[in-house]
Amino acid sequence: MSKILKGINSPEDIKKLNIPQIEELCGEIREFLIEKVSKTGGHLASNLGVVELTLSLHTVFDSPKDKIIWDVGHQSYVHKIITGRKDQFDYLRQLNGISGFPKSKECIHDCFDTGHSSTSISAALGLARARDIKKEKFYVVAVIGDGALTGGMAFEALNDAGRSNNSLIVVLNDNEMSISKNVGGLSKYLSRIRTQPFYYKVKEDLDAILNKIPALGKTTVKVLGRAKDIIKYIVMPNILFEELGFKYLGPIDGHNVEELNNVFERAKTLKGPVLVHVCTQKGKGYPYAEKSPHKFHGISPFEVETGEIKEDNGPVFSDLFGKTMVEIAEQDSSVVAVTAAMPHGTGLAPFSKRFADRFYDVGIAEQHAVTFSAGLAKGGLKPVFAVYSSFLQRAYDQIIHDVALQNLHVVFAIDRAGIVGEDGETHQGIYDLSYLRHIPNMAVMSPCDYSEFEGMLKFALQEYERPVALRYPRGKGPEKLAETAPIKLGRGVSIREGRDLTIVALGLMVETALKVADMLAEVGIEAEVINARFVKPLDEKLIIQSAFKTGKVVTLEDNTVVGGFGSCILEALNRNNIHAKLKIIGFPDEFIPHGSRSDLMKLFKLDAESIFSEVMRIL
Repeated sequence: MSKILKGINSPEDIKKLNIPQIEELCGEIREFLIEKVSKTGGHLASNLGVVELTLSLHTVFDSPKDKIIWDVGHQSYVHKIITGRKDQFDYLRQLNGISGFPKSKECIHDCFDTGHSSTSISAALGLARARDIKKEKFYVVAVIGDGALTGGMAFEALNDAGRSNNSLIVVLNDNEMSISKNVGGLSKYLSRIRTQPFYYKVKEDLDAILNKIPALGKTTVKVLGRAKDIIKYIVMPNILFEELGFKYLGPIDGHNVEELNNVFERAKTLKGPVLVHVCTQKGKGYPYAEKSPHKFHGISPFEVETGEIKEDNGPVFSDLFGKTMVEIAEQDSSVVAVTAAMPHGTGLAPFSKRFADRFYDVGIAEQHAVTFSAGLAKGGLKPVFAVYSSFLQRAYDQIIHDVALQNLHVVFAIDRAGIVGEDGETHQGIYDLSYLRHIPNMAVMSPCDYSEFEGMLKFALQEYERPVALRYPRGKGPEKLAETAPIKLGRGVSIREGRDLTIVALGLMVETALKVADMLAEVGIEAEVINARFVKPLDEKLIIQSAFKTGKVVTLEDNTVVGGFGSCILEALNRNNIHAKLKIIGFPDEFIPHGSRSDLMKLFKLDAESIFSEVMRIL
């Protein structure tokens, strides 16, 4: 470990360093990050971009007394390094290791748990108001990226905070990126500010001049104040943040420690809400990350010397989705694609290049994306909203109110369904079956392999004209588990005959079900395996016939058991007065920690060996 970094175990150690030493430490931290993340995987580019910013915050403020909230939190690695966790980075995002996001149960310096974007200002305002009511004394700082600022919740919080007298500091980390390149009007607005940094200097000089003028009566002071406003509007029209009620400081070079320290010291002296606009470079210090920040946003283990991912064995579901979308769109001009700042993560990058006029990246705004898609459908198009399962949760009301209620043909391509793994509790996609299947007019389906996935996507766009959700996992899947029958609404398929037990599985759990059936066969138990395909409408006839025959049913799902796929089958058996023994196997009613998918499946007894043991026990 590098010389200075070796002696850093708390923020107090940072405060002992001079500027040249901090600048040297910045280089050491970047080397440390590249080395560790290359082995474990994780969020690299975002953390390389906030090294100086993080050190400056911990120099000027006194954590944990002062509260620093990291929006999303994927840029909190540097914060973790200097708050006593650097020796745990060999186990970053691994089971029982440290999280890739802030976790208050992990460290006292993590004052608020985050994982999704655009929440920090709301949380900071709540902390600031609680502080003021209790008459306590400390600073509250929210660090939010320009990508996260496109989220509607961030503007709701800015609107509320701006009209208050509560002191809080919002640090806008402006790197022109979310995961991919930022889009939209706000991005253009911030770009204009970045290209006109003289506003801050003029404003500073004007304040200094006015403060030196002796008080000559209320009228004179009022006139001088209006003169300052006029000059402000001439120099930089429509300073959005000041119009909302914030004192604006910036833009500041986010890689200049001394300048950052000075502006944060000044922000501490100001009353009310303050916004500090900091400009940084995502991926700074590692040429491969600087060149391709989207690739190094969340990356698997990679070779430091070349920047190449160590394991890349063929396409994943997201790649297949993007490829199939292009094929369908070439034949159907009414097909359009919508994403919420995730063109690369969802596999839509090829579509965006091939059909630029039919591709819409709305920024980090899932609620808007759903209702926007509803408008597209109402206008006669076939919108596909590609979104991660855990992010679609943010638009629950819009799914019901704006899509399902009007029975509109919107296709929800739900990526990262089931266990996501290393990103942990905030990103596990184990709730979508529960929050979608009870919505009227909504069809919900999940493929067991690549072949079925292509068929389902084509079915959703070419044969079905109502709301439909297609949920599929992160990463790879089998090419073809069984002979693929045509996709028909509400129809499952029996892929293995049996008379002793019925195993009904969904999605990737079908492959597990077949492994369990093989293990049972070795001890003389014949298990029938049903690939349900649809959660809604459910193939009740197929399942009930099998349950009536075997008298024993086991359901497998990579969703919470609360209101999920197994509950759906239990309801069906109840409706039809079928008195079969039923065992629902899925994730329990608790938040699932970070770790590899295989480790988590074993931990929660959803691997084939554990399920076999459970089936033998209940038999």
